[in-house]
Amino acid sequence: MEIACLDLEGVLIPEVWIGVAEKTGIDDLRATTRDIPDYDALMRQRLAILKNNNLGIGIIQDVIGEMDPLDGAPEFLDWLRENFQVVILSDTFYEFAEPFMRKLGWPALFCHHLDIAKDGRITDYRLRMDDHKREAVRAMQSLNFKTIATGDSYNDTNMLAEADCGILFRAPDNVIAEFPDFQVTNSFDELQAAFIAASQALRD
Repeated sequence: MEIACLDLEGVLIPEVWIGVAEKTGIDDLRATTRDIPDYDALMRQRLAILKNNNLGIGIIQDVIGEMDPLDGAPEFLDWLRENFQVVILSDTFYEFAEPFMRKLGWPALFCHHLDIAKDGRITDYRLRMDDHKREAVRAMQSLNFKTIATGDSYNDTNMLAEADCGILFRAPDNVIAEFPDFQVTNSFDELQAAFIAASQALRD
């Protein structure tokens, strides 16, 4: 059986930092990995903005508590788990993810950690490992699994390239233009059809 490797934000749930930007009115927090390929630069920018505005983990948890998965995402994930092994490979943080994981039925999640001070300030972030999405795919392949990966942003492209099949989902035009070799899907029906076709191709 193939393993489905899914990004989280932008594929199954809304972009958390855009939600924080909308709640706080700080437009600079709208930047995501769709805009800035360098993840460390993006996170350093976010942490500096939070510090300069005296914002901590509480505001982010408030935003997440008000969010729901994308329309159709829980149903798609249920279908996917009936037909594939499923792992979520995300550059989010365990300190963010619990409310969403509950709403999605607790899928397996590989992501990162935040360092949080007692007063709620986010002082730093810790990657589980560099390029962890691609390394996770490689590890699964080393166990003789075929992998089908889906994502929407720059930080997903190494994972998509490493997988036996990579599929973009609702990706912005700049990512699609820079990575024309990946199949593009824009709805969960299209994504489901792409998974079916990829699985069949891998078995032929």
